[in-house]
Amino acid sequence: MKSQSRHDAPQEVELKLCLPGADPAALAKRLARTPALVRRKRSLQSLYNIYFDTPDQDLRQQGVALRLRRIGSAAHPQWLQTLKTSSGERSALSQRGEWESAVADPALESAALEATPWRGIDPDGHLFDALAPCFVTRFERTLWLVHRRDGSVVEVALDIGHIEADGKQAPICELELELKAGEPAALFDLAHQLAEHVAMLPANQSKAERGFLLAQDALAQPQRAQTPLLVLPLSRPELAQRVLREMFAQFSQNIDALRTSDDPEVTHQARVGWRRFRSGLRLFKKILVDADAPARLNLQPLLDSLGALRNLDVAVTETLPALANAYAQGNAGRSQAWQAMLTALVQAAALQRQGVREAMQVPSVGVCLLAFTEWLECLSAQGDNRPVKKAALQRWAKRRITRMQHRLELAQKNAVTLEQQHRVRILAKRLRYGVEALRDLLPKPLADACSKQATQLQDTLGFSRDVAQASALVAEHGLDPAIQAFLRGVVAGYTLSKAALE
Repeated sequence: MKSQSRHDAPQEVELKLCLPGADPAALAKRLARTPALVRRKRSLQSLYNIYFDTPDQDLRQQGVALRLRRIGSAAHPQWLQTLKTSSGERSALSQRGEWESAVADPALESAALEATPWRGIDPDGHLFDALAPCFVTRFERTLWLVHRRDGSVVEVALDIGHIEADGKQAPICELELELKAGEPAALFDLAHQLAEHVAMLPANQSKAERGFLLAQDALAQPQRAQTPLLVLPLSRPELAQRVLREMFAQFSQNIDALRTSDDPEVTHQARVGWRRFRSGLRLFKKILVDADAPARLNLQPLLDSLGALRNLDVAVTETLPALANAYAQGNAGRSQAWQAMLTALVQAAALQRQGVREAMQVPSVGVCLLAFTEWLECLSAQGDNRPVKKAALQRWAKRRITRMQHRLELAQKNAVTLEQQHRVRILAKRLRYGVEALRDLLPKPLADACSKQATQLQDTLGFSRDVAQASALVAEHGLDPAIQAFLRGVVAGYTLSKAALE
């Protein structure tokens, strides 16, 4: 990984990690016993932070955070005013501009912003006049300073506390590794050493982002796909990096949300994120020929557990409720049997959700996700990283999507069995994900036609697949055989009617 210049502007290079299932009271002792920290002296800080923005959140929209930090007790405070800027890309590794100044008291000082980019953010001063407190954070920070043999220096900060916004609270339990000297690769090397002993996952959201979301009652909400930031010109590896980083961020952010959220849509979006990421790896396979992705063997138990949970969620929230009346047909006994079956599957989903959370707490899962995060950050330096003209990237994108479309159409012609139809559905998803990722490089008519084609196929083939899966779940949990037979009949009837229409 290339070193980062820290001379042109103050820059914070930091790797952020969340700590799933950890006991906050015991975390400092557990970390202090790890081989990487066991001989390191630790220090403690009590931190209180006030974050500011305008009523319209103008700073947040520009990727800017402005805070006042109190270090120490309220009786003997030291105040620091800090401005942070960001690139707008989501990753556990953040490389942000950071300007910090001591101030006299808990009030923003415009003079402290003179040597920062503030003039470009607020040229006429109207934003500064509109700033007001938005939320606060309170936490205890345990610090270790690690001097490594290669000359790099990393500050390890364990933060335990909470965010407060409009009478609501959210816990803080995270680890921040900040580069003080050396190469960013040192952060990942140290994180891998720690993750072997304490479960930790890459975290994409800063405390500032979480504070704004808490104020809006939107914390731990499903993270849907976003359009990757493609600022041309880019090299082909850079294009792959921008697209794959956004896809992986969707997966990891929903995994983080799953620690506290019972929303089935969070599970769904986590699986969508992973499927998009795998599709992206295929999309850029020839570009990444010299950059093999890390092995995902240690991640597979979590992925399998997620898949099982998603199947149960779909059955109990979508597939089975839509078929209840068709099965009961006004018969009280059949209605009761259906409700008993549904209750059993709801309970199974709750147990499976707990299983997903337990899978996150296996240290090897975090080690695997850290490896993917580091691989993504190094990707732009792989292979031929010369910038490519927009026209060349557009030709490449058109060829890739057209080939995917032809492959889908061929599979669709030969799809007879349920498994073949499922294969068509998978190819339709890959086509849609590819179009979403490369839309800015594609001719609009091609992008629109492929997106419509893929979406229609997903919707058409999804029903029979979901009912077949529900039938398998009824059998797997030893529930009413009559309901299982009914569901098999629904699948058979749907398949026959579809064949007749074709």
